[in-house]
Amino acid sequence: MTDLVHLSADADTQTIVDTLTRDGALILDNVVDADFLAALRAETDPYMEATSNGADDFAGRQTTRTGGLMMRSEKCRALIGDRRILDPCEKYLEPYCERVQLHLTQIIRIRPGQGAQPIHRDRWAWGKHLAHLEPQFNTIWAITDFTSENGATQVVPGSTQWADDVDIAPEKITQAEMSAGSVLIYSGSVFHSGGENRSQADRIGINITYALGWLRQEENQYLSCPPELAKTLSPELQQLAGYAMGQYALGYYTPPGDPGVHPEVVPPEFALGVESDGATLGSSDDFEKTAKIGAGQN
Repeated sequence: MTDLVHLSADADTQTIVDTLTRDGALILDNVVDADFLAALRAETDPYMEATSNGADDFAGRQTTRTGGLMMRSEKCRALIGDRRILDPCEKYLEPYCERVQLHLTQIIRIRPGQGAQPIHRDRWAWGKHLAHLEPQFNTIWAITDFTSENGATQVVPGSTQWADDVDIAPEKITQAEMSAGSVLIYSGSVFHSGGENRSQADRIGINITYALGWLRQEENQYLSCPPELAKTLSPELQQLAGYAMGQYALGYYTPPGDPGVHPEVVPPEFALGVESDGATLGSSDDFEKTAKIGAGQN
């Protein structure tokens, strides 16, 4: 069994990317402190407590999954936009896209008695069509301590290039044991799962994941963060939620209304009140970048 690499919270971007590329997962220790976690829980616990257990074995019949965190919690917004995460995220995914986007936000509470989740890859959210590239950069923030007893995430280091139907021996699986305030970073291609909770207390983590800007998001951010609410976000968070062109010609729309009232073609941020000259599918530079990515010229 190969243990996961632990790095300090101030680890540089290239070290994080190199470790993630090699192992498929790593842990940043003690990224946020106890006061931050207490404030976060004050904001999110009411939503978590109102969430029902999962309805199937994969979601977990003794597990709750609470989403919509962008608009529900200021502290979760801080996690979503943390440059210690976004910088390596953008570096890691830049060979495959022009822009990254928020893929999902979810509080995962594994309750006592919950068995281990089936081992899987998160990129399977799009089926098994993306084996030729890496679509995701994922995080699980430890809100409580993660231990082998309470269901710390199971990870198979080094498995990113394995076949989808591989038979994974138990000795290949390790667990992401970490203290509250630490964060597990893992790719969409690494095999992993929620662990078995054999303790008498909940294991709580916040799953925040990012994906290539041209893919469909798992959590529909346009509905979780509709324009009237997204207007209150910072420009960076607006863009992460999807209120920006994914790349050349991806994401524009025609506003409803009478003839001539609005420009005919506008980028998504127009819905938030950002002015547009009404003639944009993106710039010529955007088109050239897209052509290079499509040709593998990264």
